[in-house]
Amino acid sequence: MRIIRDYQFAAQEDRGASVAIGNFDGVHLGHRAVIEQARAAAPDAPLGVLTFEPHPREFFAPEAPPFRLMGPDARASRLAKLGVERLYQLNFNGNLAALTPEDFAERVIHRGLGLRHVVVGADFCFGKGRAGTVEDLQRFGDRFGFGVSIARLREENGVQISSTEIRRALSEGRPRDAKALLGHWHRIEGPVISGEQRGRELGYPTANMSITGLHPPRFGVYAVLVEIAEGPHKGLYHGAASVGVRPMFGENTPNIETFLFDFTGDLYGTVLSVGLVEFLRPEETFDSLDALITQMDADCLRARQILEAL
Repeated sequence: MRIIRDYQFAAQEDRGASVAIGNFDGVHLGHRAVIEQARAAAPDAPLGVLTFEPHPREFFAPEAPPFRLMGPDARASRLAKLGVERLYQLNFNGNLAALTPEDFAERVIHRGLGLRHVVVGADFCFGKGRAGTVEDLQRFGDRFGFGVSIARLREENGVQISSTEIRRALSEGRPRDAKALLGHWHRIEGPVISGEQRGRELGYPTANMSITGLHPPRFGVYAVLVEIAEGPHKGLYHGAASVGVRPMFGENTPNIETFLFDFTGDLYGTVLSVGLVEFLRPEETFDSLDALITQMDADCLRARQILEAL
């Protein structure tokens, strides 16, 4: 998959794609339907996604609480797995934000990227002040010569599929409900960083990862599926993970600490993808380390049973 970050310098081979436009946070089932519609609209054209980095919400409200379900690398990886060939991950800045809807259609879609067809959701808005509507986009498409399709909003069991609903499910400790909307387990991805090695001292060495910038799921312990995509330990693993601030050990920055079952090896610097499967219990403070270890034994036993039954 090729990644194009500036619409003003797109190579000739990156023009003429059929694309889905949106933020694609989580790459949920609704997003996948839009992508499939873009594929069907022009089967002989490169399949693309047009999105923005940073997320416009981060650009306009940088002090807002973290809300993203995935970072840009995780999103790119997920889109590549869906067969996306061109990822137009445009740099979102003041100049791009200032474009009127007509300017966006002409300068970005038509002249800059030379897109053949675009697919957007029924609630899509674009241009300065989000003033452009899907009807405007269709009108500009007729004028500038690109096709436009509108994808209907999707529901799952009466619930509209949206990143908002997925965040709500994760905040309430319902990863299986999040999966029903995503079409895949919600995953936290990133490199393993150094920690305080308390887990090692307790007999449970963990792989520590930052969740900075991501919407935090409900703090607590989870049964997890772990994927290592590259390196000597490449493979799929079962495990248990703790997400939160580790209240037994004072004030700490939220992170995720994952214990991989039946694993030995050094994971520092390795990129892990940790899928949340089931919430086991909230974070707790214990009277002693022995009590904590006893609970961790029980957590891992229960996680093994849950994961083996998948």
